[in-house]
Amino acid sequence: MRRRAVVGAGAVLALAAVAVTSAEETAAPDDEAWTRPMPDFLGRGLWRVFTRLDRRTRLDVHDVSGRDRRVLWPPRWQVCTQYPAAGTDIERRTTLMIGVVRKGETCPPRVRTARR
Repeated sequence: MRRRAVVGAGAVLALAAVAVTSAEETAAPDDEAWTRPMPDFLGRGLWRVFTRLDRRTRLDVHDVSGRDRRVLWPPRWQVCTQYPAAGTDIERRTTLMIGVVRKGETCPPRVRTARR
């Protein structure tokens, strides 16, 4: 008798956990309504861009030094330009453009004057 009561209580707890999980999923905002202000990444490391944005955000990262290098290791790069500008509301489907140079290098003058 005692074993049946434990099994029955376990089944009730499992159903309650499923119900709570389902309620959380339906309460989550859908993709279309999700907006968030664009953080200011200028002068910061590229790794911060990857850690601060949602993992599904589309990124276009490119070298603005003029050497057309590939960005393979984000912690070694710093942000020179960003589009859209900081504070602009972005949606999950917006493609963000990030211009970078290697850490220790300065942003080219043409990029510094045209910063977004």
